Amino acid sequence: MSNIQNLSLEDIMGERFGRYSKYIIQERALPDIRDGLKPVQRRILYSMNKDGNTFDKGYRKSAKSVGNVMGNFHPHGDSSIYEAMIRMSQDWKMREPLIEMHGNNGSMDGDPPAAMRYTEARLSEISFHLLQDIEKETVPFAWNFDDTEKEPTVLPAAYPNLLVNGSTGISAGYATEIPPHNLGEVIDSAIYMIDHPSVKVDKLMEILPGPDFPTGGIIQGKDEIKRAYETGKGRIVVRSKTEIENLKAGKKQIIVTEIPYEVNKATLVKKIDDVRVNQKVAGIAEVRDESDRDGLRIAIELKKEADEQLILNYLYKYTDLQTNYNFNMVAIDNMTPTQVGVIEVLRAYISHRKDIIVSRSRYDLKKAERRLHIVEGLVRVLSILDEVIALIRASDSKADAKENLKISYDFSEEQAEAIVTLQLYRLTNTDIVTLEKEDAELKDQIMTLKAIIDDERTMFNLMKRELREVKKKFANPRRSNLVDQVENVEIKAESLIVEEETYVTVTRDGYIKRTTPRSFASSQIEELGKKEEDKLVLLENTKTTSHLLIFTNLGNVIYRPIHELPDIRWKETGEHLSQSLTNFESEERVIFAQIVTNFEEINDELLYAVTKLGQIKRVSMSEFKPWRTYKSKSTKYAKLKSTEDVVLAVGPIEELDEVMLVSYRGYALHFGISEVPVVGAKAAGVKAMNLKDEDVISSAFLLKSPDMYLLTQRGAFKKMKVSEIPVTSRANRGLLVLRELKKTPHRVFAAGNVLENTNLRVISEMLHEFDIHPTDLGYSERTSNGSFIFDEDKEKGVKDVIEIDAE
Repeated sequence: MSNIQNLSLEDIMGERFGRYSKYIIQERALPDIRDGLKPVQRRILYSMNKDGNTFDKGYRKSAKSVGNVMGNFHPHGDSSIYEAMIRMSQDWKMREPLIEMHGNNGSMDGDPPAAMRYTEARLSEISFHLLQDIEKETVPFAWNFDDTEKEPTVLPAAYPNLLVNGSTGISAGYATEIPPHNLGEVIDSAIYMIDHPSVKVDKLMEILPGPDFPTGGIIQGKDEIKRAYETGKGRIVVRSKTEIENLKAGKKQIIVTEIPYEVNKATLVKKIDDVRVNQKVAGIAEVRDESDRDGLRIAIELKKEADEQLILNYLYKYTDLQTNYNFNMVAIDNMTPTQVGVIEVLRAYISHRKDIIVSRSRYDLKKAERRLHIVEGLVRVLSILDEVIALIRASDSKADAKENLKISYDFSEEQAEAIVTLQLYRLTNTDIVTLEKEDAELKDQIMTLKAIIDDERTMFNLMKRELREVKKKFANPRRSNLVDQVENVEIKAESLIVEEETYVTVTRDGYIKRTTPRSFASSQIEELGKKEEDKLVLLENTKTTSHLLIFTNLGNVIYRPIHELPDIRWKETGEHLSQSLTNFESEERVIFAQIVTNFEEINDELLYAVTKLGQIKRVSMSEFKPWRTYKSKSTKYAKLKSTEDVVLAVGPIEELDEVMLVSYRGYALHFGISEVPVVGAKAAGVKAMNLKDEDVISSAFLLKSPDMYLLTQRGAFKKMKVSEIPVTSRANRGLLVLRELKKTPHRVFAAGNVLENTNLRVISEMLHEFDIHPTDLGYSERTSNGSFIFDEDKEKGVKDVIEIDAE
């Protein structure tokens, strides 16, 4: 019971997660700044080297190597070890692959590698230079997970692998993204830094100008590379390498030969083909992946007269044909995750390499001195050979002989051991010469090693020579091209739209759609898909490059580019505005819609709007140019002062237009629209009509005819001359156009222009339809209530009225 501790869960979780975080930061996800390797990579390389699975021997089953790593050094799943091994063998991920593999090791298309029982692997030749001299006590070793064997904590690394192969990883609170670089450039920059320890990034970039991805591509942004090299953070643009090929019949195709680093080729091809299928940009005929053993090749075949630069720019902007690469250079330095620039990386590497060379030299010096000591003893033996032989023959045993040699001739223990184990054939004259030659060579070697250990300049010269040897053997030309400036890809939205004819419909209840001329031509207009009581507000033949403005009774205006409208068959209902708009109310109704061909040409156009509670305004159409959130939100064209108010009429106007307002209680007001000031979209406007209690405006319309009609709620209809209501000014009460009755008085249901080509269809409360031809009717007096168009007792009054084209 004494071992039980009472601790809070918060303390336990914090402490345990802290330990776990430290482990995965130091021992899993981040590379060491000195050799550029994560622990699993280091263990794979060390284990394969220890097992003799090197570049100069045959391939060995991957499963065996994975098993050895897992059993001896890396106590994790075999899949994670095999994945790390696979990545180190992929020449499109590693600038200088560290493992050579036979069999399927995956592909740029994201295909998985074959199982480890099918593939074979060995270390690549360049890996030898990461591991070289590891047996010479050059690096610290630590016990493995079960204390049965020791493993290195870092590799000697004869070249700066962190920059050459880069690294990517995510741990707790840290992530790293270090791009690969060109081996020759990295080595040259390391050599330059050895000679110029206080070098600045600007100068270093003359030698190491930027990353060099194994997949090539075009890197843009010199300033960002400089920032990344200074701070460890920066963002560059990586663009695919493309060219335009001419085909027969005036056609062209875009050929992609290099793609950005770590982009999945199959996914890229699919995304480009999706652009073609969905017609996001006009002109792509076909997309093909023509890659083969000779290299990567994606062909984007274009239609005749297609704009290849527009298509290329669109693909750069909206697919992974161009990507951003974000530097985040984090590595383990002195057991601590540190964000580093390229100077710090090279400085840490040079310091590490200095330790390696000095440790190796001390090891070799100790070995050479030990050998020289023995050689000197053997040389001396040969000069007193007869005495030594006699002494050995007179001795009782090997141990006695050694003791006698030490006492009689002052040989050391090691020399005495070498003498008594000397084979007789070594006593020839030839061997004497060999020993003397070896003696001289050992003395030279010892002198050189002491110079390396004691003199930093000699040590650095050796370091530079070894770096140059690696460069001479493995350096290859740069694959990625560098461009100083980032090229901004600008695409005008209208240039992406495929210009096609279409029919646009908008209904009162808020259903919108566009229909192909083919679907429209194969249907009757009456077959338009809509709800039974819904009304058609707009039907217009236009082009997909045009724009649509929709005005509602709640003072909202909605913008839609025609090409974004859903393409739906004529007989189907269409898309409701509430599906895309977050602020479309359930009681909101469309009262007007207008097609705009070009927003640049409507700056001088004005709209008028009249509300039920008597407000009127003029507003410029330029207020309704597309706004940023148009897809999800409408904007205001008229401010309503009361929740009871709604907009009755809205439409385009000209300076000399006259407006007629007719109130519910039968007053009509006639004035020029120029009396109404032009105000902003968010303004409420001015008073249109002086309304008394319980009166509201029933109808508002611009005068297009010398005649007008009135329809009352009881079903009475009359036609009268507009001239009977003289032009006055706004904000008056107007003239009475109905005769007031004490019992069941008539009230205005609707009023409007009498036009030659427009008839009216009145729908009663009993849902019966009555067509009226106003042009055929006679005139009524201004103060009359008109004539009934149906039996009021049977039909119970008017429910709706619709203007229809005269046949």
